[in-house]
Amino acid sequence: MTHELTLMAVHAHPDDEVLPTGGLLARCADEGIRTVLVTCTNGEQGDDSGGLKPEDPGHDAAEVARRRLAELRESVRLLGITDLELLGYRDSGMDGWSTNQHPDAFANVPVEQAAARLAELMERYRPQVVVTYDETGGYGHPDHIQAHNIAVAASESTGIPRKLYFTAVPRSGVRLLFDQLKESDIDPGFDPGDDFGTPDELITSVVDVAPYVDRKRKALEAHASQGENIFLLRLPDEVQQVVYGAESFVRHFSHVPVPDGQEDDLFSGLRR
Repeated sequence: MTHELTLMAVHAHPDDEVLPTGGLLARCADEGIRTVLVTCTNGEQGDDSGGLKPEDPGHDAAEVARRRLAELRESVRLLGITDLELLGYRDSGMDGWSTNQHPDAFANVPVEQAAARLAELMERYRPQVVVTYDETGGYGHPDHIQAHNIAVAASESTGIPRKLYFTAVPRSGVRLLFDQLKESDIDPGFDPGDDFGTPDELITSVVDVAPYVDRKRKALEAHASQGENIFLLRLPDEVQQVVYGAESFVRHFSHVPVPDGQEDDLFSGLRR
């Protein structure tokens, strides 16, 4: 029995889908590939509409979740994603926050329990390609690490995905971005250092998504409650085209032949 080509992206929070995989999702959708976005948490630990932080008195986590999920649905529409699946776990917050200790936080859910739910979705959608974060979650966020853990576990337990990829930000791209931020007098609020991102030589796959930069920008704008990402929209248009125009990945495994050198198509070896 053959199944339609399907991409599944496993992300931690509403808005995580845009920067590392928004172009890939939009490109695949335009190519007629079914695109399934799995969002693991409701994003409760964002700022609420009054600007209150998660640990401020009066922070309304339920209101934050409602708003962020509404923003997510608009982002899904803009990117053309065909299927959205919400696991509905509680946002754990950034590493070191007291919210990490909440018993219902996603990071505290037994991996096998959450992976079993994801495995059910894999059984339903039969994705040939799955993308998620690497074992560090990209930057150490507990929910990103947990999303990695369950995506790997579900992929292995079901044996369904033919290829599994981890999102990556090449170190050369990080240097370019922060150089451009300095030139544009934009303060990102942190210094990435010299070892932030994935060493360029480890990148196995780079997908050209230049035609989808505008849709990525609009999807990012849709997540207006997450102001820490919106500063990226203040970059000059030509810089955004460079920064957003390619998405990089590290291939964790492939059960089909892959080309020598860098791939430019995560479905290489799967198209007929």
